[in-house]
Amino acid sequence: MEKIVIAGVEINRVSIRQLLFNKYMLLSYILLAIGIYGIYEVIQMRYFLVGATAADAGMHPGTHQMVTAMKDAVFGEGGEVKREAPWSLYIVNYMYMIYTGSGIIFLVALDEILNLQIIKKTAAGFLTFGIAMVIGGLFTIMVDLNSLHMLWMIGSPNFGAGMWQMLPLYMVYIPFVLFEIYLLITKKGGWVKSISYAILFLSVIIDIVEYYIQANLFSLNEARHLWTTYPWLTLYFIISAYVAAIGVMGVYSFFTYRKVLKNEYHTLIEVIRKTAVITITLLAVYEALAYLSIDKAWAFLILFGPFKYLFFGGYILLAMTIPYLLLFKESKNYMTTLASIFMIIGTYIGRYIFVYGGNAHPMSDRFGTGFEKYGIYEKFTSFIYYPPERAEVLVVIGSFGVILAVYTLLNKLLSVSKIREH
Repeated sequence: MEKIVIAGVEINRVSIRQLLFNKYMLLSYILLAIGIYGIYEVIQMRYFLVGATAADAGMHPGTHQMVTAMKDAVFGEGGEVKREAPWSLYIVNYMYMIYTGSGIIFLVALDEILNLQIIKKTAAGFLTFGIAMVIGGLFTIMVDLNSLHMLWMIGSPNFGAGMWQMLPLYMVYIPFVLFEIYLLITKKGGWVKSISYAILFLSVIIDIVEYYIQANLFSLNEARHLWTTYPWLTLYFIISAYVAAIGVMGVYSFFTYRKVLKNEYHTLIEVIRKTAVITITLLAVYEALAYLSIDKAWAFLILFGPFKYLFFGGYILLAMTIPYLLLFKESKNYMTTLASIFMIIGTYIGRYIFVYGGNAHPMSDRFGTGFEKYGIYEKFTSFIYYPPERAEVLVVIGSFGVILAVYTLLNKLLSVSKIREH
């Protein structure tokens, strides 16, 4: 294939049809279209639902829109972002995409430092898919915050707010990872190669800082004791992210390197298998200790209440138990791929439980006088759960389209999935 060399990077000279209308891009367009329709529904709910006024009630008697508006006015329960449970599927997906993508980037950087040859050969592909996941997560959180909120945040900055901790981080983090990818695919030597290890060490540090800031955002929510009483929350985010990241790396390897690596494919799968066993064990130990430490009200609600089937049947079984049984000793390559799929699904459910479980009580009993309410006219309930609105689900589907589009474009132009010796 004919190439153009810019700053030491070989860029494939591909036609617009090959670049934008291949089968992977067409699939991403379908997913993105679903996401865009979800954004349309979000805008409708946020800005164009009828109000709870006498005029609107007369104009729209008995309609679903009017009922929703009245319910929102009285109880504050309408819309896809709710006052009682503002941490929704957007946050679940944002956390999953950001943490998993960062986990992939961290593990690859660590393996590069340890001079693990099979990972070094495949590092560019893994890093690119990791940064694509980070961008997919940012797509979700942008919908959650909405553009008007973003403009207000920048126009009236509050540098102590959580989002102002994240904004400068990603402004540094994303270019930093892209530079890592550049170092891997460049044909230049000299100073470029000489600083590569320094960049890898900095990458590990930045990843840890990211997990710390994310944990801090949850720790600020004093009224939600599932989050504030989780021990070493940063450690939980790191370990659970690595389990999810290894799962994604296993599936990615199956589709990308199964045929290309040939005999070395089993070597790659063995690295993934052994890492998975270690990270699953660490996560299982952590969760066992964590549920002895967290607020009893939240612990009982998740372990023995409405979330118990999701917790044991979804998270514990899929993320840890089945993968561990499939991976604890050397086995066929396809078993690692199967275990990776379970790990991806299970860890996503784990994120869902963490976010929705944190919202499950109206407020904490932090003053010892019973669970707090938002206002004197609020109805009291001991358990809050709102299933995700359709618009939220559609936006999440769209985020997968973002990941696929970003990765496919970079791979078509830069051949990041190519095996590289360095």
